[in-house]
Amino acid sequence: MALILKTDIYRGNAWHDAFARFLPDVPVRDWDNPGKLEDIEYALVWAPEKGVLATFPNLKAIFSVGAGFDHLTVDPDLPEGVPIVRMVEPGLTAGMIEFVVMSALYHHRFMLDYARQQREKVWHEIEQIPTFRRRVGILGLGVLGAACAQKLRGFDFKVAGWSRQPKDYEGIESFHGADGLIPFLNRSDILVCLLPLTPETEGILNAETFAALPQGAALISAGRGGHVVEADLLAALDSGQIGGATLDVFREEPLPPDSAFWTHPRVVVVPHIASMTIAETASEAVAANIRRIQAGQAPLHVVDLKRGY
Repeated sequence: MALILKTDIYRGNAWHDAFARFLPDVPVRDWDNPGKLEDIEYALVWAPEKGVLATFPNLKAIFSVGAGFDHLTVDPDLPEGVPIVRMVEPGLTAGMIEFVVMSALYHHRFMLDYARQQREKVWHEIEQIPTFRRRVGILGLGVLGAACAQKLRGFDFKVAGWSRQPKDYEGIESFHGADGLIPFLNRSDILVCLLPLTPETEGILNAETFAALPQGAALISAGRGGHVVEADLLAALDSGQIGGATLDVFREEPLPPDSAFWTHPRVVVVPHIASMTIAETASEAVAANIRRIQAGQAPLHVVDLKRGY
């Protein structure tokens, strides 16, 4: 029995120390040095090469290093019947809360305008809007979306969420399904996208979506790049329908040097860092799930491939 790691983009060296603490009886092997393939029962990976996971004949679970798992489902040879487990861990949730709250406050306090004024050496105060008059809408009320909604509510924002199925969180207005999308958008001055990427959510941030938002609304895109129709967003920014955007994810990553997003005055670009998995906390969550499997129980947070999340 062994656990294999492919976590290089997430500071892989820290994982060995963490698993030595939380899973001391399970050998941990690196992706480039797997040893006997039949020993590998668990894989903690990010963007593994297609076909490699299928070479482990005794694989019992595949753990995604990040919150998303589309980096796994692109593999046509993904082992059938092996559960894929989403990363749900305190460090990842805390990081996303920080990013969403920071970005929402950035747009709420007109910081894009003040950045322009600094470049132009203009000293001009903009009348501030209180948070209780600012409406934030979160697309996706899963673990991350619900946590962000609750924290934003603590700043006295009027917070609503949209999801596939109805959700019930205290102080959070809930919209759901196709019929609920436009009313949800109509009341969202700051729109946060934390949806999973599925066939239904592909391209959901498009011209129709932007037109349904209040004029000058802000967008925070921290789900997946495939949610955004980039040409539509640029058009909405140029027209003023979208007043500003913070973009963490893109259809092509790294973002190409010739992308208009790099230099657009109403856009903040960051390199897919909204939330990064923390080895010290994530390893404990993975270890707990491995213990569940060893005890004959199903792991928590297994992906439903039919639903896409």
